Amino acid sequence: MQNIKLILEYIYVGVLLLVTLQALFNIRILLYIWEEPQKAWLNSAPTVYREPRLSFTILLPAYHEEDVFAYTLQKVYDLNYPKKLVQVIALLREHDTGTIKVAQEKLNQLRAPNVQLLVTSDKHGGKPHQLNLGLRMAKGDIVTIFDAEDEPHPDILQVINTTFLNESVDVVQSGVQLMNHNTKWFCFLNVLEYFFWFKSALHFFARCGMTPLGGNTVFVKRELMQQLGGWDHTTLTEDADLGIRLCIAKSKVRILYDDAFVTKEETPNTIEQFIKQRTRWNQGFIQILFAGRWMQLEKFSQKMLALYVLIQPELQALFTILLPIGILAAFFLPFEQPWMAVVSWLPMFCFVFLMIISLAGLHEFVKVHHRQWKWREAFVLLLAFLPYQFLLDIGAVRAVWRQLRGSSNWEKTAHVGQHRGQ
Repeated sequence: MQNIKLILEYIYVGVLLLVTLQALFNIRILLYIWEEPQKAWLNSAPTVYREPRLSFTILLPAYHEEDVFAYTLQKVYDLNYPKKLVQVIALLREHDTGTIKVAQEKLNQLRAPNVQLLVTSDKHGGKPHQLNLGLRMAKGDIVTIFDAEDEPHPDILQVINTTFLNESVDVVQSGVQLMNHNTKWFCFLNVLEYFFWFKSALHFFARCGMTPLGGNTVFVKRELMQQLGGWDHTTLTEDADLGIRLCIAKSKVRILYDDAFVTKEETPNTIEQFIKQRTRWNQGFIQILFAGRWMQLEKFSQKMLALYVLIQPELQALFTILLPIGILAAFFLPFEQPWMAVVSWLPMFCFVFLMIISLAGLHEFVKVHHRQWKWREAFVLLLAFLPYQFLLDIGAVRAVWRQLRGSSNWEKTAHVGQHRGQ
């Protein structure tokens, strides 16, 4: 009986060590961009713009976005770039009569020959299908996507044109940032996830040659997109899949997150919407994992990094579940070896360190976006930290359950424009 107890303790401690290593690695990529001062230039947009030479096709997919789409169309049309070098294609679905009406009214108001409306069939449906039809109509040298609620910076095309001309790159992933950090308790950490992901983590992935791209503000050479066959319509996370396929094709990916030039977005408006969004992302990662395309990456390190990214939601769920168990075990479980008791505390130390990093991230976020630091908001963030992890867990578990049931329908995230007027 004593031997069985000792074996179980070793297994338990081994799992805690794996969880701790995962947490430490996650901390490392969150802080990657701040490791060395010279890395700061990676997130600095060019201060002197080159003459506009490259042409752009902007794809604007939308579905039931009556409240926000007209504003987005106007913002995209107003971008500071020669109109003759910009093609805007609004991608709508035939049963979405409300958004079609709003878009047509805006197009009639703009009277702009470079803005087109493409209404796609609902039979095939889905954002990737819309994007692929838009790609067939694309004429620009560079193709990009803005989502229906996006608010891009007026000079973003100037920045990207200059970056492509100054550097030998095939893809530029510019920054996307949720802005309404204090509208709901879970928004604080949702905003910071984007902040750390685009500002730091993506640089680590790009350096390793395995970059899961964000959903929009990704600028890709049109010919390259056509060679790859566009977006995969069978997955719920076509953006991450595209990033992996670009890496398989050995495309040079440039990450550029300048706080002044981010594309502004909003967090989901309710907890239900947030969980559905996370479920979709997690299930999309599961689909990519089992599709196995990531196994075509050249290096073993790239494959292992892809595997880590694709199963990270489940690892995070495991981390949160084991945290309270580890705390109880540290207090009440009499380990045979003293070092085992020390190991049982490691996940909690990582958890506390992540909370401190989040506080620092909140301070940096409000500073760079010219907002006032409020200690009350910092206190809310700390209180929300553990419940937020449980929301992520629910999204991960729900994604696995949907995948097992064979449910792969797109659960749309509603947008209300909370980030506008911030």
